[in-house]
Amino acid sequence: MEYGIQMYSVRDFTEKDLEGALYQVADMGYRYVEFAGFFGRSAEKVRDTLWCAGLKVSGTHTGWQEVAEHFEDTVRYHHTIGNTNIIVPGADLSSQEKIDAFVEMANKFQPLLEKEGIRFGYHNHSHEFIPNQDGSLIYDNIVKRTNLMLELDTFWAFNAGRDPVKMMEELKDRLTFIHIKDGFKGGEGMPLGQGEAPVAAVYKKAVEMGIPMVVESETLKPDGMTEARVCIEYLKSQEK
Repeated sequence: MEYGIQMYSVRDFTEKDLEGALYQVADMGYRYVEFAGFFGRSAEKVRDTLWCAGLKVSGTHTGWQEVAEHFEDTVRYHHTIGNTNIIVPGADLSSQEKIDAFVEMANKFQPLLEKEGIRFGYHNHSHEFIPNQDGSLIYDNIVKRTNLMLELDTFWAFNAGRDPVKMMEELKDRLTFIHIKDGFKGGEGMPLGQGEAPVAAVYKKAVEMGIPMVVESETLKPDGMTEARVCIEYLKSQEK
């Protein structure tokens, strides 16, 4: 099995030394990475570091504004680093009006990115499954009214009272990656195997479905690299 990591997990390192952080996660056994910012690095620098570290880029968390307002530059950067998945990490969709505007944006740029060989996607937190004050449901709108690919964050779905394993089956035609993550109800994150989320069942389902797993562990206790190592050791233990 090959596993990925969302680099936000090691943000205490990336903000100081992105290149060093990439080498460290590669040494742990991660084979692909999902970026959460490039900290001023050129696309060529990121591309070269990935090659030297033996890593592939699985995707980036990129704000929708970067796509809508800087389309050509964003596409050029992602082509250079070899990325084919741009994932919106979240947005202010707190009303039906805001959802409608986002849907319009997504439906405009998703086919444009597709022509460039890039999939356009969305990553959920918990609030997308809970009705807004006006009764609108964010995730239902995204699923039904767009063709965005879906990066299911299994912990945030669990935290919202959803069954992530069931959702993986329901959304299988739209899933390109999942975030495999652990934690406790209420939103407290934990490294894999140390919370109450159904990570073993999620792992089993992902293997069954052939869906790549991207680790995200956000608490930095005691630091991101320690958590990243705990997480990949947990994943390897599930292979037995």
